[in-house]
Amino acid sequence: MMDAMDGQVSLAEVDDTYRAFVEKFRPKKTTDDCYTPENIYDCIADWVAEEYGADKARFVRPFWPGADYRLTEYGPEDIVVDNPPFSILAGIIGYYTARGIRFFLFGPAMTIFSGWRPGRGICYVCAGVGITYANGAEVRTSFVTNLETDGTAVRSAPELTQRVEAENEKNLKALKKQLPKYEYPDDVITAAKVQWYSQHGTPYRVKADQVLFIRGLDEQVQAGKSLFGGGFLLSEKAAAEKAAAEKAAAEKAAAHTWQLSPREREMQRKLG
Repeated sequence: MMDAMDGQVSLAEVDDTYRAFVEKFRPKKTTDDCYTPENIYDCIADWVAEEYGADKARFVRPFWPGADYRLTEYGPEDIVVDNPPFSILAGIIGYYTARGIRFFLFGPAMTIFSGWRPGRGICYVCAGVGITYANGAEVRTSFVTNLETDGTAVRSAPELTQRVEAENEKNLKALKKQLPKYEYPDDVITAAKVQWYSQHGTPYRVKADQVLFIRGLDEQVQAGKSLFGGGFLLSEKAAAEKAAAEKAAAEKAAAHTWQLSPREREMQRKLG
């Protein structure tokens, strides 16, 4: 096949077009696909057990792919502590309250009140905790329950929020450690690198006849890796210019010096 520079469409471009076409028909992830990391669930379950004097051995989790919560057999001592599909949360609450099934359910923090109906005896636990779910979705989450027995309709839960956010932070740190960090030679420019130049006040330009678009270096391809988002292979001249921009941006990134405030200057004048 002729090179794309000769005006012909490359096989890589055809593959990209086909992948984009196929991607349109893939099911999209929604909040209904937010499966809870185990440490987050355990943290919430522990709080529920402590707060309501409940037995964790009787906690039920009927919401999982392909399951129908209405077909689950619920015992009189069971408590549903789970993350249901948010899109049908109101219907789930109605089903459980009509059958006297106890529950502590996850829900979207900003719209947690939307399924309210009078006479259900439910309480909204507005923890507003940030949770990064297993599919990568970040959702502010609160809870709805019928475990409150004193008529409380809405409450805060500071300790629950603090506990869950601490666990969520552990997950985020672990995820960052798992993500590979690649460094590229001066012969390659990426969008992220040019953005870094912008953030550190460094002008940078490269002409079209000095670059060749690539999706990865041969060494990466052999390792089954790629250059995320693609990049450009630079001419020797452009690579030298990039190296100069890199040095300038690095110097600016390291050059910031904290300054004394007027208040601190006044304190300074009073010294010795």
